[in-house]
Amino acid sequence: MTTSPSPWCAPCPTEDAMFDLLPADSALLLIDVQERFQSAIPTIGQDQPVGRNCRILAESAGVLGVTTLVSEQYPKALGPTLPHLKAVLGETPSLPKTHFSCCGDPAIAAGIESAHRTWWVLCGIEAHVCVLATAADLLAQGRRVIVVGDAVASRKAENAEMALRAARDLGALVLPTETVVFRWLREARGEAFKRISALVK
Repeated sequence: MTTSPSPWCAPCPTEDAMFDLLPADSALLLIDVQERFQSAIPTIGQDQPVGRNCRILAESAGVLGVTTLVSEQYPKALGPTLPHLKAVLGETPSLPKTHFSCCGDPAIAAGIESAHRTWWVLCGIEAHVCVLATAADLLAQGRRVIVVGDAVASRKAENAEMALRAARDLGALVLPTETVVFRWLREARGEAFKRISALVK
């Protein structure tokens, strides 16, 4: 006996439809990885896991031409983006904000809108405050969101863990850095592959 599909169940999308992360249709949003946070969140430092993964994402985005936006939470008090990240961001400007969500500040919201990107890849701090608030607002706007689980942090590890669970429940993908950069890359050949594979070793 054959049955017709339920009108309440959408057809299962193909893998590419679910996760078609092309450089030309995605953007990286580096959130608030600033100097004054480093003492409270040491893992964002240059030789630390989250700091290293944020750098890999930023540098890979540069290699592949992925649009990148950088936010800074009240930089007059909290300082600029950490030097090891600024060094690979080139001419990418840092956009100041006071709202926790990047979508709440007009300049960043305008940058998001004008980018015309489907996928937004989020990294930075704090996972349970600015990163999660931004993910929620982007999803509410109908955009697709990836929170890079090994490139976000909070002062308390349990807060970051809860934030990643919440982001997933809201509809974001939570993925590791290498999944994102190799999905951007697509194949193991060419100069871009050589440069990016060297970054993740």
